[in-house]
Amino acid sequence: MKARLLKAVLPVLLLIAAPLAGAAEPPKLDAANTAWMITASVLVLFMTLPGLTLFYAGLVRAKNVLSVLMQCFALCCIVTLVWVAFGYSIAFAEGNGFLGGLSKAWLRGVEIDSVSGSVPETVFAMFQLTFAIITPALIIGGFAERTRFAAMLLFSTLWLVVVYLPVTHWVWGGGWLAAMGFRDFAGGAVVHVNAGVAALVTALVIGNRSGFPGTAMPPHNLTMTVTGASLLWVGWFGFNAGSALAANGAAGMAMLVTHIGAAAGATAWMTLEWLRFGKPSVLGIVTGMVAGLGTITPASGYVGPMGALIIGLVAGLICFFATQFIKRRLKIDDSLDVFPVHGVGGFTGLLLTAVFSATALDGLGLPEGTTMASQLLVQLIGAVATAVWCGVATFVILKLVNVVTPLRVSPEQENEGLDLVLHEERGYSL
Repeated sequence: MKARLLKAVLPVLLLIAAPLAGAAEPPKLDAANTAWMITASVLVLFMTLPGLTLFYAGLVRAKNVLSVLMQCFALCCIVTLVWVAFGYSIAFAEGNGFLGGLSKAWLRGVEIDSVSGSVPETVFAMFQLTFAIITPALIIGGFAERTRFAAMLLFSTLWLVVVYLPVTHWVWGGGWLAAMGFRDFAGGAVVHVNAGVAALVTALVIGNRSGFPGTAMPPHNLTMTVTGASLLWVGWFGFNAGSALAANGAAGMAMLVTHIGAAAGATAWMTLEWLRFGKPSVLGIVTGMVAGLGTITPASGYVGPMGALIIGLVAGLICFFATQFIKRRLKIDDSLDVFPVHGVGGFTGLLLTAVFSATALDGLGLPEGTTMASQLLVQLIGAVATAVWCGVATFVILKLVNVVTPLRVSPEQENEGLDLVLHEERGYSL
């Protein structure tokens, strides 16, 4: 009797157990990955506060130092609020090829035990927030020393929503560029091309500073700038190695090639300046470092040490001449060289990613079924699409903001300095 009952029940039990056995296991939290990603998030936020903040503040004139510090600090706050409300959701929630949905608005579902990959989703959301903070902060360098604070806040908020969040979804949120196989490991398009193009457009729309290019406008405190640059260099390890989203060999290689790219870019820029002007400058070597870092960023997860060395050297060379061309030939007052360093560097790095990913050139390999030529085409499409969308949208946003509040302070206010005019404070009391 028991044998008959077992024979009857056993097939039913097997039918019930089969789908359970085949079901995918829920994602598991990895403590090592979590610890590394928390550290990387701190490092990337450190790039803006205090890294970029000090780097930019030292480059402007003494009468505008507080205005730059205030802008970077305020953006950290405003971007965070937008990210919580809907920014994270538009960038990373399920949606279509162009935008994520609103299923994660107000961080709905991002709870203490939510997992993204092998880390808490809270950590992933925070890590990505630090990228969203630094990108509009970079744009400040394009219009420094002449823009109203209210206009800057309104422009940056709209730009984040209209430009940064959609492009992030295209590349990292499962959008149309990701579907094409576009490679941007840590932000060549999302951060650097976006920020560079936006800075160029804002410089053109707002216009040159009073006296540019005839009046010399040297940095007021290069010690501050070098301090900020040093913090950027260290923080960039979180930026690039953290984009592996794990504590593994990919993160280690990304860290190594990031350092090599920075050193090569700084050396190339210093050497060019030395040969051309007879003396190497402190401003030149730190600018070359930033150029090397921006250019290696999209490739950092796909290339080896030798590829990074060449990319860094190319970055120092191309960005040096781009800076000279923009300011001296075109006479465009991109105040702190955002476009020639970040825009040109990011675009170059995206294209070189396709070249130096090849194993024959010390890379980690191209995507399966692709050739260097086909990947190069994909990279070009992604870089151009990002630049065009950013350029057009930035122009429209600037015109709309100018209707609400003037973009620029008056010539008299600019001459007096933004610190006193906009904040009723001085950076220095002596």
